[in-house]
Amino acid sequence: MMSDRITFTIDGVEVQADPGQTILQAADAAGVYIPRLCAHKELNPFGACRICTVMVNGRPQAACTTPAANGMIIENETEELTDNRRSIVEMLFVEGNHYCMYCEKSGNCELQAMAYRLSIMVPRHPYQFPDKDIDGSHPDIMIDRNRCILCARCVRASRDLDDKNVFQFVGRGKEKKVWINSEAKLSDTDMDVTDKATDICPVGAIIKKRTGYEIPIGQRAYDHKPIGSDIEEAKATAESN
Repeated sequence: MMSDRITFTIDGVEVQADPGQTILQAADAAGVYIPRLCAHKELNPFGACRICTVMVNGRPQAACTTPAANGMIIENETEELTDNRRSIVEMLFVEGNHYCMYCEKSGNCELQAMAYRLSIMVPRHPYQFPDKDIDGSHPDIMIDRNRCILCARCVRASRDLDDKNVFQFVGRGKEKKVWINSEAKLSDTDMDVTDKATDICPVGAIIKKRTGYEIPIGQRAYDHKPIGSDIEEAKATAESN
């Protein structure tokens, strides 16, 4: 019987996938890291951040939403793609107000870690210094929209994992923001500190109260290894066994 597995290449390396897997899922399983911010293993693909964009047979495609197919020739690490990813991450920084040095999520923030991985020092784009809302009305959770990157993780987690639909997007363009299913405050919703939506934010936009800075420097997720190392190390471990 012929195998029904899919075979394609990423930067010249042969990768196999199961039918129905996306490029990103197959790459992860093969130990090839493709940068991403909106993607999460517990959530359905969404394609919001576009940092996972790769070249598929010469055309740009989002790796998180594009199904793997036989014979694909995929480029992931090129100078152009890296520069595009840097530009996107830089835009996320200048479109918000990120206080990395004293943010509670520092060291555990995926945006910050992505900037380190991409060797970003100073954004090429001008800072916009927008006026963003902060909602600290809930007894256990606060929302700081200064740090929100519109990845929709909280929207999807609340809807698909918590079955609550606490969050949705409102507005368009530069006015787009995450809002709550209440005309007033977060405290008026049914969001709970145990909800998946509370923990799934990649940045410091959703923070649990009374937990700030509880993880010492040196023990945070990205203090010693760059983001994506877990995927790359899994491949190395499998090859050595």
